[in-house]
Amino acid sequence: MSLIRRRKGPEILESSNQINKPDEDVNKKKTKNIKSKNKWSCIDSCCWFVGCICTTWWFLLFLYNAMPASIPQYVTEAITGPLPDPPGVMLLKEGLKVKHPVVFVPGIVTGGLELWEGHQCAEGLFRKRLWGGTFGEVYKRPLCWVEHMSLDNETGLDPPGVRVRPVSGLVAADYFAAGYFVWAVLIANLARIGYEEKTMYMAAYDWRLSFQNTEVRDKTLSRLKSNIELMVATNGGEKAVVIPHSMGVLYFLHFMKWVEAPSPVGGGGGSDWCAKHIKAVMNIGGPFLGVPKAVSGLFSAEAKDIVVARAITPNVLDVGLHTLEHVMRMTRTWDSTMSMIPKGGDTIWGGLDWSPEESYIPRKTKQGNDTLSKGQRNINYGRIISFGKEVAKAHSSEIEMIDFRDAIKGDKVANSTCRDVWTEYHEIGYGGIKAVTEYKVYTASSILDLLNFVAPKMMTRGSAHFSYGIAENLDDPKYEHYKYWSNPLETKLPNAPSMEIYSLYGVGIPTERAYVYKLTPSAECYIPFQIDTSADDDEDGSCCLKDGVFNVDGDETVPVLSAGFMCAKGWRGKTRFNPSGIKTYVREYNHAPPANLLEGRGTQSGAHVDIMGNFALIEDIIRVAAGATGEDLGGDRVYSDIFKWSEKIVLPL
Repeated sequence: MSLIRRRKGPEILESSNQINKPDEDVNKKKTKNIKSKNKWSCIDSCCWFVGCICTTWWFLLFLYNAMPASIPQYVTEAITGPLPDPPGVMLLKEGLKVKHPVVFVPGIVTGGLELWEGHQCAEGLFRKRLWGGTFGEVYKRPLCWVEHMSLDNETGLDPPGVRVRPVSGLVAADYFAAGYFVWAVLIANLARIGYEEKTMYMAAYDWRLSFQNTEVRDKTLSRLKSNIELMVATNGGEKAVVIPHSMGVLYFLHFMKWVEAPSPVGGGGGSDWCAKHIKAVMNIGGPFLGVPKAVSGLFSAEAKDIVVARAITPNVLDVGLHTLEHVMRMTRTWDSTMSMIPKGGDTIWGGLDWSPEESYIPRKTKQGNDTLSKGQRNINYGRIISFGKEVAKAHSSEIEMIDFRDAIKGDKVANSTCRDVWTEYHEIGYGGIKAVTEYKVYTASSILDLLNFVAPKMMTRGSAHFSYGIAENLDDPKYEHYKYWSNPLETKLPNAPSMEIYSLYGVGIPTERAYVYKLTPSAECYIPFQIDTSADDDEDGSCCLKDGVFNVDGDETVPVLSAGFMCAKGWRGKTRFNPSGIKTYVREYNHAPPANLLEGRGTQSGAHVDIMGNFALIEDIIRVAAGATGEDLGGDRVYSDIFKWSEKIVLPL
């Protein structure tokens, strides 16, 4: 008979404690792991935020595309009344048909770029879009994307082992991203009267490169010349209507000089090539004389939109991610950005105590929209950069300026830990940064010296491809160099008296003209300067200074002065810049926002990109493409003070 013995009480407790101890240790480890998993980094927040926006956007886009096409139109008509016919439908009813072949020249950032060769981190992206489309790689592998979108800092061409090339065809720039049109609406309306790919050509190019380097690397200018010649030859000898947009305006100015110049630097077409092949150049939102926005972009990787974003989500831009530092490193390798630095110096843009637009200030309407109207106070917009609100408004005699040009650079801003976000500011050191702030005020003339001081590598490359002055003698042989060809103040229009040039742009939107800056509190590993968002001027209801930005009339990107001056005065009639007397026309489109969300970006927008869907602009373009002249359109149509401001500019013609 077996004996059954009971465990003693203490022994039972002791053994049970020993059994439970491992369980407790496991639970503690689990709790610790859960806590560690719950830590939420800045990168997680950024990715989550971007992911939510993208998911919401794609979901709304899916719903919009899934519903029958008649539903949005029905709802819109129920709210606003019957919609007008699109310009293409209306003009088809009038009997307009295809006549002149049409060439589109896209601007900066609106053309798609795709990968042809890359590093290991870009595996699987062959011929996938790095720019345009979904922008999926931006948030999937952001540093790899920056690496491949950057150009070589010495040559301005491809870095070793990387080939990014422009997308070809009409799809290159019809949509910038899904649902965000650029050229698509204009193309669709031209198709209504019979246009198709044999009568339309998208002159896609790598907008990061300097204009001459697009020919050196890709033969883009040669292909543009050949395609225009082919289209003219296959369309009964009808000359082409060229439609450049934004920076594409400067690119085509360069082309018109290149095509006439002898090879190998030029296209060898001769002095009459433009007269034989081009009926009209219809420039949309052209930054002929540059834009102040380019200065803030190169100086601190900022613009008005960035200032607003910083105010809403400062951590995303300024802490941990170094977003703007990466953007600056990338964009400062793009030589094309330097084509839009303001041209003409103080003669065009004004000095310390004057500017052409000085009597004009933005005001708010009863509806709360920022519009522009005349004011009693004179605002000096000539000071493109001012360090401090008081400096921006003081008389020049009250400002003590210490010259920065001979300042000793040194005392590095950062050490090797900042190499991932290294910019040229880390080379000039604290001494150079202090010297920049002590100069206090920069006009269009001194801006060039400033950029040469803070970004010498970039400006050394840029000075080989672009120029920003005013020619004294256009017959001087030095102006045969290609670096002058995109500056309308340093080159002549072609000898083509039958050709027409239009300046088409939006007005009625506050547009960046000058900036109030401050020194960044923490400079290590950061861009040392930033727009001072605390600088506002709403004392009497005016908003000429808002979030550190002075605004004037324009299309939200290009001020009226830059878009309209050449056609209003510089090229008007026979001048030294227009010796053959090519007819010029200024056509402005007064901005009207969409009446409701179902109108999308509106059909009367004057904004820099949204104007591409403006029905009045599209109608003007189609009429000219179908054979009309500027006189048939009614000549100039002006809402701004462009002629008044142009008269204030003393420029020998």
